[in-house]
Amino acid sequence: MDRTKKWSYILTLVLVVIGYFFLTTLISNGVISRYQSTVMIFICINIILAVSLNITVGCLGQITIGHAGFMSIGAYAAALFAKTGLLDGLPGYLVALILGGIVAGIVGIIIGIPALRLNGDYLAIITLAFGEIIRVLIEYFNFTGGAQGLRGIPRFNEFGIIYIIMVICVMMMFSLMTSRHGRAILAIRDDEIASGASGINTTYYKTFAFTVSAIFAGIAGGIYAHNLGILGARQFDFNYSINILVMVVLGGMGSFTGSILSAIVLTILPEALREFSDYRMIVYSLLLILTMIFRPTGLLGRKEFRISKFVERFITRRGTTNEK
Repeated sequence: MDRTKKWSYILTLVLVVIGYFFLTTLISNGVISRYQSTVMIFICINIILAVSLNITVGCLGQITIGHAGFMSIGAYAAALFAKTGLLDGLPGYLVALILGGIVAGIVGIIIGIPALRLNGDYLAIITLAFGEIIRVLIEYFNFTGGAQGLRGIPRFNEFGIIYIIMVICVMMMFSLMTSRHGRAILAIRDDEIASGASGINTTYYKTFAFTVSAIFAGIAGGIYAHNLGILGARQFDFNYSINILVMVVLGGMGSFTGSILSAIVLTILPEALREFSDYRMIVYSLLLILTMIFRPTGLLGRKEFRISKFVERFITRRGTTNEK
């Protein structure tokens, strides 16, 4: 590991830790209200959802409109496990999230193998249909609560723990996409025919990216279920999938830091405009339209905000100063 990368990792870790202690201190001292901390939890959930969808949409280059379906599977799987009472407290919460991610990943494999043989609009239509089928099935079965919804889910809304889970999820996804597996996925996005000709198993890596995206959507769904304590199939409708896709497009398809930034902005913006209830959706829509007109590639395009650039400049300047 070179010096620049080493100091970049250290500085990133320091900033994450500072952010954790800063936010948790404000919450514990009452500076951040309960409502504001709830919004911050939804920011963490939307960050995981946007970054995970970016693996399929931005890195793989396949448009999917059924991400809320995977989120709902993870949410119900985690909630049903929590209601059994086999494990209580934080261990039970973590096991429920992992279980939700695993179940969503299994469904992702089942859906992904046939669906990813298609591209473009056809794949979008299939994933849209999948999301609607999941919603109807949830309302049909009694063990999911049916149309009345699932109630009595043990609540867990400790922001500090959710913040750490969000950071770990983003770190795992970023590490994956900067590995050789991630480079294979990016190669498929740029030219699938050339990738296959060079020896990359395109079917495997397309399914792999789709499954990883589904796993982390399931984890986000588990956090969502424990935060609310009640679930209904209508919460995971077509509009929710579109909102997640908008976050990815607005931030820049292929940019993880762009997805994080847009998830923060698009979660806070509707809440900030809540006072103007009659006009807030109009303002929200206009801002999105203006952004797409003047910045069609998104806020960051395919670029990433990298601390290594600042570290490299600092090391270069320091070396120049020492030479003098």
